[in-house]
Amino acid sequence: MPALFLSHGAPPLVDDPTWVSQLRDLAAGLPRPRAILIASAHWESAPLMLGATETVPLVYDFGGFAPHYYQVQYRAPGAPVLADRVAALMPDSETVARTDRGLDHGAYVPLTVMYPEADIPVLQMSLPTLEPDRLLDLGARLAPLRDEGVLIIGSGFTTHGLPFLRDWRPEAAAPGWSREFDAWAAETLARGAVDELADFRDRAPGMPYAHPTIEHFAPMFLTLGASGTPDAAPDQSIDGFWMGLAKRSFTTP
Repeated sequence: MPALFLSHGAPPLVDDPTWVSQLRDLAAGLPRPRAILIASAHWESAPLMLGATETVPLVYDFGGFAPHYYQVQYRAPGAPVLADRVAALMPDSETVARTDRGLDHGAYVPLTVMYPEADIPVLQMSLPTLEPDRLLDLGARLAPLRDEGVLIIGSGFTTHGLPFLRDWRPEAAAPGWSREFDAWAAETLARGAVDELADFRDRAPGMPYAHPTIEHFAPMFLTLGASGTPDAAPDQSIDGFWMGLAKRSFTTP
């Protein structure tokens, strides 16, 4: 299996026909996963936490949306065997804890589009750090799962400057800081310049507006680490903007 970085979108993503089509096409081009391991920008927790494995509830971790967004269900099977494998792949220095926490919207919103039958076991793990180098190392430890049919997904957003948006329509024009950061990310990924990506806080144009906090860019490094070849150019199959934010997503070799 490849590894994915997804710009996951808010709950109304499912109402955007363009984005839905892009995610469906992305999933259709992949081998069918035996299981899915996903880390979302919306679960930062140290030590490393593994979510629910028997039943997988949803966490409606958002506010101010229409009532029907709080009634969405995604009854995916749990993945207890995968949880055991993740724990076994961690070094002794990486404490692993378990919880009955369900899938947050950074995990389940794209999955409802990509795998709507909810028939693939899903496990969510926390981000125990936001530091790129450590996430690259963590992803590298998870890489063997890909040979076992596990789809590893880092779910974030290529730009996420919510405090600086002024037009909240899905079709809103992208602010300059969002366009500039996205163009830099695209070019830097294409060159496989992982060190430059990891130094995005100092190198990338559009900062700090593109990421006033960095949790939505951090999952990219987990994905790159899990690729096994983080300096290989990924397939940037989804680009464009939604509500002015860059929805660039990619599949690793």
